[in-house]
Amino acid sequence: PIICNNVPRIVSNWNKPIVVARHAFGDQYEATDTLIKKPGKLKMVFEPSDGSKSIKKNIYTFKSPGVALSMYNLDNSIVDFARSCFNYGLNLGLPVFLSTKNTILKIYDGRFIELFHEVFEKEFKKLFEEKNIYYEHRLIDDMVASSLKWNGEFIWACKNYDGDVLSDHV
Repeated sequence: PIICNNVPRIVSNWNKPIVVARHAFGDQYEATDTLIKKPGKLKMVFEPSDGSKSIKKNIYTFKSPGVALSMYNLDNSIVDFARSCFNYGLNLGLPVFLSTKNTILKIYDGRFIELFHEVFEKEFKKLFEEKNIYYEHRLIDDMVASSLKWNGEFIWACKNYDGDVLSDHV
């Protein structure tokens, strides 16, 4: 931790550590974005390597200029991140919170929630109970507000961009 005794604390109730765990893969940092200069249709296409049927999604019909973004992540990277967060929680005896914006990114952020839940239930639930600590998913809006009210003493698991921003917040 960086401690500056001559700088007044903005959040005076933060007396315990807040560990921001950032999933440093994919998301906005590996995204492909493009400038749309004229009217047209934006589509997303996934072509499986095995030759099976492609998945095609109509994204938006532009009537005027704009911008577009496509981002991705990998299940094995998310699972490894979950294990890392849960192991760190066990080592420090701290609860783990995963925050996402799954009200908007239902499938993308939903996958983080599903995989964290699976890893926790299969590998860590009993170990957490033995240490009297817990795991929760929270909507990022709620987690930011809660973090300002709490005294600290938790691990905050964030997706890549969120972790970048929230480490600055803390």
